[in-house]
This record gives sequence, structure tokens and C-alpha cells, in this order.
Amino acid sequence: MKHSVKELELKANTIRQDIIQMLVAAGSGHSAGSLGMADVFTALYFEVLNHNPKQPYWEERDRLLLSNGHIVPVRYAAMAEAGYFSKSELKTLRKFGSRLQGHPERTRLPGLEHTSGPLGSGLSQAAGMALGLKLKDNTSSHIYVCMGDGELDEGNVWEAAMFAGARKLGNITAIIDRNNIQIDGFTEQVMPLEPLSMKWQAFGWHVIEIDGHNIEQIVTACGEAKAIFERPVAIIAHTIPGKGVDYMERDPVWHGMPPGTKDVPGDPPKAKQADEALHELRTLRGRIRGEHE
Repeated sequence: MKHSVKELELKANTIRQDIIQMLVAAGSGHSAGSLGMADVFTALYFEVLNHNPKQPYWEERDRLLLSNGHIVPVRYAAMAEAGYFSKSELKTLRKFGSRLQGHPERTRLPGLEHTSGPLGSGLSQAAGMALGLKLKDNTSSHIYVCMGDGELDEGNVWEAAMFAGARKLGNITAIIDRNNIQIDGFTEQVMPLEPLSMKWQAFGWHVIEIDGHNIEQIVTACGEAKAIFERPVAIIAHTIPGKGVDYMERDPVWHGMPPGTKDVPGDPPKAKQADEALHELRTLRGRIRGEHE
């Protein structure tokens, strides 16, 4: 690995702090999934992806698609950390005229591979790109697509899964954020997904299940996926929504809400939500002293 696990964990923690600050500045946005996927995006941008922030459209690069576009704050924070643009721009999230819209817009920001918003469309886009690369004999680039578990309710996901399996698109790795929540509640109450692994296997995919907060496991799984040429790979990453902020973790209320906008019974009052979240992250849940103490 190019970085130590400790270095990557600290980067993920910095990305989580940036997410909180972006969302507070915007006054809107999605907290839980963004925080939950910080370790995956850290591993992707700093260990897995073959990319160059100075040449975002280099032909031999890997492509990263974000199908559940509402968690784009984690992608923007990771891109800024990697050097695609200045961190000062993060606080323009969702502002009028900003390049950082609430869902990714490909034409606005170099480094974004597609525009997303309608759930369930990312895998179809990834399959089209993967087939296109095969037809061009591009064997260097790999397609990664991040998806939410809630969007697996969409039928077009399974049409794309069937297509990718049938065409043996071994240049696709789908990373599924298995955090068990969606905007209306817990996934297994809204639309049960299990047995999820067997469903992907039935469509001709190789499946790997990991702890989505264990950076070593994330990097190893992506390496294993890239070494499988004859079929696409689904990595089911088990994550905790709102990871790193106690009052947000595993609570569907925080799926589509930033800190500081609403009082939630049992949670800090809205005036203190952002400060408490940042304090937890800066002090690694009290294990170190914060710089402001």
C-alpha cells in the first residue's frame, strides 16, 4: 500500500469533518450515507484508483461512478483532499452557480465521470462504459460504481446486472453501500433485500462481502475484484450510516438531513449538533484532546 492504514484512517476522519462543514454551510444535504462511505472513498482515491487529479480525463484512467448521487459530499471531500480542486470550494456545496451541486453534474467539475440523481441508473451507465472500453480494447481502465442498498429497489439495477453478467464485463466492480437504511426507514422494512449476495451471484456476478470501515479489507477486495476477468464483481460493503457521529449512527432520520436544521428527540439541540459532531471527529471520540480545548 502507498499509505499506512493509520494515514488512511486519518484522511477518512478529515473527510468526515469536511462533510459536516459542507453540509452546515449548505443548510441541506445527506449526512448518513456521506459519513458512512468516507472509508470507502478514502481507499478508492488514495489506494485503488488509477487516476491523476492534474489530468482528470487521461484515457487510461479508471472510472468512478456514483449512482446514489445524493451522497456526493463524500466524493467532493475526497476529490478536494486528493487535489482536484481547492478545499475552500467545498463550502459552495449546493450554492447557486457552484460546481458542487447536490448531485454530481459531469459538465461542471473535471473528474466527475457522469451525472447522477435518478436512483438506479449508475449501474446501467457503468455497464455501457465497460462495454465501450472492451470494444476499444482498453484493458488498462477499470470501472468502479458505488451504489446505495436502498436504490436496489429499482428494477433497472437488475436489468443492468443481468446485462453485465451476460456480457461477462469483468472490468466492472460495483461497491454496494449496505448500510440498511433508506429515506423512508430501514431497508428490510421498506423492501427486504436479503439474501443479497445470492441475488448478485444468480445474475452471474462474483460477490465479496467486507466491513466497509476496514480500509485494509476495502483495498484487498478491490484488488481481488480487478484480478477477476471473466465476470463482474459486486463488493457488498457493510457500513454504519452516520459513522463517526454517535447521535447519527444507524438512524434513518439522518439519511437526508444535515446537522443544525432540525431538533431530533434524544439528539443534541440543533444549535449544537454541528459542534458536537465535529468535536467527536476531531478528538476521535475523546481518545485525543481537540485543538480547541
